Amino acid sequence: MKTYISLFAMAILLFSGCSSDDDAGERNTTSNLNLNIDKLEDLGPNYAYEGWVMVNGSPVTTGTFTVDGNGNLSQTSFPVDTETLEAATAFILTIEPSPDPDPAPAASKYLAGEFTNSTASISTNFGPAPGDFSNAAGSFFLRTPTDETGMNNGNDTSGVWFGLPGMPPSADFVLPTLPEGWIYEGWVVGDTGALSTGTFTDFGARDSSNGFSGTQNNAGPPVPGEDFFNNLPAGEPSPFLVPGRNVVITVEPVPDNSPAPFTLKPLAKIANSDTAPSAQSFDNNVTNTFPTGTVSR
Repeated sequence: MKTYISLFAMAILLFSGCSSDDDAGERNTTSNLNLNIDKLEDLGPNYAYEGWVMVNGSPVTTGTFTVDGNGNLSQTSFPVDTETLEAATAFILTIEPSPDPDPAPAASKYLAGEFTNSTASISTNFGPAPGDFSNAAGSFFLRTPTDETGMNNGNDTSGVWFGLPGMPPSADFVLPTLPEGWIYEGWVVGDTGALSTGTFTDFGARDSSNGFSGTQNNAGPPVPGEDFFNNLPAGEPSPFLVPGRNVVITVEPVPDNSPAPFTLKPLAKIANSDTAPSAQSFDNNVTNTFPTGTVSR
């Protein structure tokens, strides 16, 4: 009887010892990656943010999260394999479709930063210098070239074009060339919301849209912009006048999560009534609208 009791006691001790070791091993297999990011916007129901750490040159997902209308992250702490996290050299945040059929990162790489010890400071940076937006600048002018008939029609405050006026107008943006997954878009904020002037990647070429422009020369000059004569949404005044309205350049993800302007608004300015040949300078709006933050491990 004593022999059975001794064997039973030994079995309990052995089982307890194994369990303790397993639990300790489990506890040490993952570590938390913690996010502290400001100025992220709600992407809507069809998109989500996804974090990645770079390990030996390859991305490893750290998980997805959403952001509500107040900028609150649905999750700020993510369990990641400890060895993976310790070997990570950088963190990247992407914008992904939800649900996402592709396990690889999307082209729209949003925020990034390299780890220094246990922390990475992350920001929007689209490649090598001048890949950042710290010196973002540019100009726009008021004129209605799609309604020109060889004379001034007196309606030049109904159009806005990006660059410097001239024959032909010329680009003067100080903005980085965007990588795959991103595109610029121009806007004028109307009474009913923001009106897109079209998307573009080339500052010295026409943009993607002329839906509001006139009929004499629908193509317009070789710079991005728009005249506001046709197809305006209900509730917008006619004539539509640009002075007193906010003129904005945004950086949009591709594919775009929303028809509204994205949170990245490097340039913005309330237009005055000066028309071409005068040019109006944008204000640098990067500090107010670009997300920043830290990631710790």
